[in-house]
Amino acid sequence: MKKSIIPFSKNLRFSWLGPVFGIPVSHARMFTYQIEWILLFITTKVKGVLTMFHDYISVGVDVAADFSWFSILSPDEKEFRKPFKVDHNNADSLRNAVLTIKKAEEQYSMKSKTFLESTGIYHFPLFCYLKDLGLEVCVINPLITHSNKNVGIRKVKNDRYDAKCIAVLGYSPDLKVSSTPDDLILNLRCLCREYYNLVDHRSAYVNKLKAQLRIVFPGFSKVFSNVTGTTSIAILKKFPTPEDIIAARPNEIIDLIAISSRKGLKYARTKYNLLSAAAANALNFRYNLPAVYDILEMYIGLIEVFDKRIDSILTKIREFVQENSTEDFVRQIQYLDSIPGVGFLSAVTLMCEIGNFAAFTKPKQLFAYFGLDPSVNESGKFRGTNNKMSKRGTRIGRRALYAVALASVRKKRNGAAINPVLYEYYQDKKKSKPKKVALGAIMHKVCNIVFALLRDNKNFELITPSQHKLQFQQAA
Repeated sequence: MKKSIIPFSKNLRFSWLGPVFGIPVSHARMFTYQIEWILLFITTKVKGVLTMFHDYISVGVDVAADFSWFSILSPDEKEFRKPFKVDHNNADSLRNAVLTIKKAEEQYSMKSKTFLESTGIYHFPLFCYLKDLGLEVCVINPLITHSNKNVGIRKVKNDRYDAKCIAVLGYSPDLKVSSTPDDLILNLRCLCREYYNLVDHRSAYVNKLKAQLRIVFPGFSKVFSNVTGTTSIAILKKFPTPEDIIAARPNEIIDLIAISSRKGLKYARTKYNLLSAAAANALNFRYNLPAVYDILEMYIGLIEVFDKRIDSILTKIREFVQENSTEDFVRQIQYLDSIPGVGFLSAVTLMCEIGNFAAFTKPKQLFAYFGLDPSVNESGKFRGTNNKMSKRGTRIGRRALYAVALASVRKKRNGAAINPVLYEYYQDKKKSKPKKVALGAIMHKVCNIVFALLRDNKNFELITPSQHKLQFQQAA
């Protein structure tokens, strides 16, 4: 017998019409199939009409630095009015945009949802402005908007079209939007990201300093492995050239090294002997450019400024945490700080990038948020095997996790492992995997630990795999 095409057709049976009215049973069954097709057509049309009408008005905003384009769609996904431009520096223009949204809400007697594409720093002032006026505002990841813009055949790309595409995307039932953290999280996040930004700039100038020293004083970096250390900077500021070191009195340099390093005269004399030998060699093997010494002085000054600003940011971070010690967010920072290998700054950075932990229900969601999930490359019968981390998540959070993973597989000065469990796991992984792949596995383990501590609201407790297995069996 022919299979039914609609789920409720099992209740439709018209074969009894045959013996009652004297018509063939086959004709009665054909009548059943016709009724099924009619009902299927009606339900499909009704479902399509119902999905065309939504319970809110979608407002798409394409944000630029000084202006934005607004597109308002009615509940049946038609334009309420043509897309219009809003000047960020014009109060009347901003006010008229809000009035237009309110007018659409009054006309359709329903609330609106405004969707903005995340554009770094540019969307945030507009987001706060609309939010303060009582509008429901959502931020969309650019990866989502970019994948939904090229749905048409025509090659159209302008701000008006982008705003309309964002508004259409706002009606998508499975659309994922970003949540807005509290002010405490935003303040700490700004400070942490600026900290890493300054550290990166400082590292760039340190590399430039080393490069210039290679030209005029090649052996200096072998005497002082850390060219930006207190002793090295003191020497370069007072005796910038090899000639200055050779012409100076030995006791003057030895005293300077002893005071700067605080390691005693024996250490200072050893360093002086190495330094004087390197200066003598530099007279024979170098490219003596007077302008380089001016550049060295400038780089040293910039590095000192960066050091002061970095210390200032760290102080601000500690002040924010201390002032809000009763907040749940600060308590979560303390949970992460209890993990071996996690310092105060790493704990703050991880929590600032995570934001509201309530948004995560599984560890794999946290993996994906940090960009630790593997990429997938499959097509037909082809299955890609050379897959790497997607790195689609927060870059700063992934950087902090990498630093924690490195610290977790190290040993202390007394030879004891910082985290014995992760250290043994790393050593075992290295037997069959490259070091970076093994380190990626450690990052996954650290992410699991972070998720467990934040889920259970407790400090870290070191548990071996055998103990963990025993606890699991007892719980079962």
